[in-house]
Amino acid sequence: MENKAIYPGSFDPITNGHVDIIRRGLKIFDRILVAVLENPKKGPLLTTKERVDMIGKIFKDQEKVEVKSFHGLLVEFARENGTNTVIRGLRAISDFEYEFQMALMNRKLSPEMETLYMMPSLEFSFLSSNLVKEVFMLGGSVRDFVPGPVETKLGKKFGTKKRVQIQQKAGKNAGYL
Repeated sequence: MENKAIYPGSFDPITNGHVDIIRRGLKIFDRILVAVLENPKKGPLLTTKERVDMIGKIFKDQEKVEVKSFHGLLVEFARENGTNTVIRGLRAISDFEYEFQMALMNRKLSPEMETLYMMPSLEFSFLSSNLVKEVFMLGGSVRDFVPGPVETKLGKKFGTKKRVQIQQKAGKNAGYL
């Protein structure tokens, strides 16, 4: 039987930290299904299709990585895709409480569900999609934080003029970086 895990998230956008977890996860699992959450309530920067397409480009040469979008319960999606193992990254203690609750709820909903936590490589331990979005929208370079296709997509979708408009609209809530 194939040893497959799901790596769920919004990936808005996928960062080098996410890529690191996927690559290192492939040392443990035969296949990893990157599950892109469709959650319009989160107000994503990129559409679900854009996120799925970007992740597909990043791993186009890696046949052991599959990318799909999903909505609804993760346990149902996992069952439909033939796995009961979830990979999650933990950057800091602050991530643990939320992740712990989610893992226990998933196990309650599906007792066979197991969650494996992976620490990021040291160089990515501070990195989050929200931080990347904030740096980008405030005009900073995200080259060191995201794979090339992500930087290109963000640049095309949100050129300098568009970023300035978004910053002005956000006003004082635009961040402090």
